[in-house]
Amino acid sequence: MLRLELAGISKQYPAVRANDRVSLCVAPGQIHAVLGENGAGKSTLMKIIYGAVRPDEGQIFWNGRPVQINNPQIARALGIAMVFQHFSLFDTLTAAENVWLGLDKGQPLAEVISRIREVSVEYGLEVDPLRPVHTLSVGERQRVEIVRALLTHPQLLILDEPTSVLTPQAVDKLFVTLRKLSDKGCAILYISHKLDEIRALCHHCTVLRGGKVTGEVDPTQETNASLSKLMIGSEPPALAHRPAQPGAVALSVRRLSLAKQNPFGTTLVDIAFDVRAGEIVGVAGVSGNGQQELMAALSGEDSRAERGAISLFGTDIARASPRRRRHLGLHFVPEERLGRGAVPTMSLAQNTLLTRTEAVSRSGWINSAAVRQLAADLIARFNVKAGGPGAAAKSLSGGNLQKFIVGREIDAGPKLLIVSQPTWGVDVGAAAQIRGALLKLRDEGCALLVVSEELDELFEISDRLLVIAQGRMSPSVPVAEATVEQIGIWMSGLWDGAGHDASHVIREAAHVQV
Repeated sequence: MLRLELAGISKQYPAVRANDRVSLCVAPGQIHAVLGENGAGKSTLMKIIYGAVRPDEGQIFWNGRPVQINNPQIARALGIAMVFQHFSLFDTLTAAENVWLGLDKGQPLAEVISRIREVSVEYGLEVDPLRPVHTLSVGERQRVEIVRALLTHPQLLILDEPTSVLTPQAVDKLFVTLRKLSDKGCAILYISHKLDEIRALCHHCTVLRGGKVTGEVDPTQETNASLSKLMIGSEPPALAHRPAQPGAVALSVRRLSLAKQNPFGTTLVDIAFDVRAGEIVGVAGVSGNGQQELMAALSGEDSRAERGAISLFGTDIARASPRRRRHLGLHFVPEERLGRGAVPTMSLAQNTLLTRTEAVSRSGWINSAAVRQLAADLIARFNVKAGGPGAAAKSLSGGNLQKFIVGREIDAGPKLLIVSQPTWGVDVGAAAQIRGALLKLRDEGCALLVVSEELDELFEISDRLLVIAQGRMSPSVPVAEATVEQIGIWMSGLWDGAGHDASHVIREAAHVQV
């Protein structure tokens, strides 16, 4: 008997037909991939299964019986759990309280906290149940979502881009978890743009394009090239990564030490590195090791740094505002798309005004036609699937919104571009496009600092690599001389001549001047 069967599912939105008579079957114990480019209708289909979206037509069968899943509560009662690409967590609650909301309220919170700790250890998904969600990085929030789903003992687990911000080591642990669940009879629907993952993990693959099913294959019998062709109609373009020609120092960080601003943050200790014009410096690290704090200090969100600690082309910007830094040529792409990179309810045109001022006169008047044209140009240049400049940011798929935000900053012609998680949730074609645009920007003389938890990405586009661990920064190493094994060891904080442990960091942090 099939665990789940979809028959002729369709969903129409004002600007797009997200699903067009989609049929799909999942058996107990099967890990079933759903593959498609950004905007192909994958997330909409998963939300229909979970009851977060109502289909316009079609039927759903659960364990052989027709069902109507009108809301997530019904889905959870059936045994369906989902980990969303855009997280569904309340920032002001703790991780445990967020998990508790999705469980039987008959369980005491103390018991939920204990179970979270047990599952975290069992599956290698480190989660502190007492931490408020607003203090967690993107990767840490994703772990909370996964643990919450696992605690429901699901019969069907839906994972929408679950490894987008997990380290390779965490991905390996997650795969062990998923195989254990599969062996116990849990069916898994797995959405990912990482073709190597699908080929290594999944038993079956349904391919969507333009909201329609265009093929079903055994991924273990396919290559990355053949899966790419099924998904986007062609293989992604090869990147032309020529040797860098570094110029003058663009960004200089010297003895940057900042005490953590909340009990669950990470203290930065004696951070020092340079980024030169015409090069890409990649920063690797396990989520929650100081990336957020470093990005806040560099972007101007945290202006507590000692004077002289951060310089842009020789100008001290340690205490400068984000606006002043943009005026000097620094542009920034945060890791969180909705809420920081873009305002969800505002249109794409309005969202360009967050960092772009070409359409604003000196007296403050906004040229609405110029704003719409800028957004339209970005949509066309970066192949963003959207209902035009007037489409709300929240109406875009995660990958398409990412292309728009990254494109907005690239198009600004920055002298220094700082990007966090540049291709999070982006399909292989769009990822190649974004990486190619970053390399082109580098070749035009821009300095780039790229923070990513995807080592493959960093090795593909970076000229030099740094690792951040426990609030400290490693020495830099040319990519040509680095190995994945070496970087993995450094991600534990163990680099030659700089080995340290958490207690040493804490001792030094006590002497940091705020």
